[in-house]
Amino acid sequence: MDLRDKVALVTGSTGGLGWRICSALAKEGMKLAMVYYSSEEKAKKNLSFLREEKHEATIIRADITEERGIETMVEETLKTFGRIDCLVLDAAYNVWIPFHDLKTLDSQTWNYLLNYNLTSPYLTVRKIAPLMKQQGSGRIVLVTSIAGLSPTGSSIAYAVSKAALIHLTKCLAVALAPEILVNNVAPGLMEGTRMTENLAPDYVEQVKQTSALKRAANKDDVADAVTLLVKTDSITGQTLVIDSGRVFH
Repeated sequence: MDLRDKVALVTGSTGGLGWRICSALAKEGMKLAMVYYSSEEKAKKNLSFLREEKHEATIIRADITEERGIETMVEETLKTFGRIDCLVLDAAYNVWIPFHDLKTLDSQTWNYLLNYNLTSPYLTVRKIAPLMKQQGSGRIVLVTSIAGLSPTGSSIAYAVSKAALIHLTKCLAVALAPEILVNNVAPGLMEGTRMTENLAPDYVEQVKQTSALKRAANKDDVADAVTLLVKTDSITGQTLVIDSGRVFH
């Protein structure tokens, strides 16, 4: 798909990865609707940067855990740009609870995380897919994790939510074909993110050494993968792992 003048709606746009994805898509000539909730100052800074670089963009404040918030971001995007060609679902909630600590992972935490990481993306696709169908084409990219491929990650709930998103990708690819292509990227350890900042340096180095490439991925690696999946005309239902070869190694 030629991305020039196409419209991308990106959730989690003020996060380190979300912003890098927005920047990469803007460089391809896409118009950006960047969704945020709490980081207004950063959202405005990002918007100012893109506009200074002569890119068309807008920011939208929305609570994507509520259906009304999803409706708001879609309505505001259509009001500004008139269409949605690409949806990137990067927003996610994370909590650090050791796998063995089932007591701390209570029903409230479980339900909130699953609603944020799984139900919200599904409801967003449910809202936007008919518009893409009507346009005749669309691209949807979900950001998952290698925690969805093996029992790792910050908590059982997080790993389960990402595993479910990976399977949701396949189900949606079947449901929305042939007009809409649906894929996901599954990052591993990424340098320069809050995730690595919260980890002990020795552990980060251990992860690097157990990967085939002996290094961690970075945000640009993942943003490039997202861009590839937005451009493609023949890939759907797939999980693109960006982890420097850790999962298979």
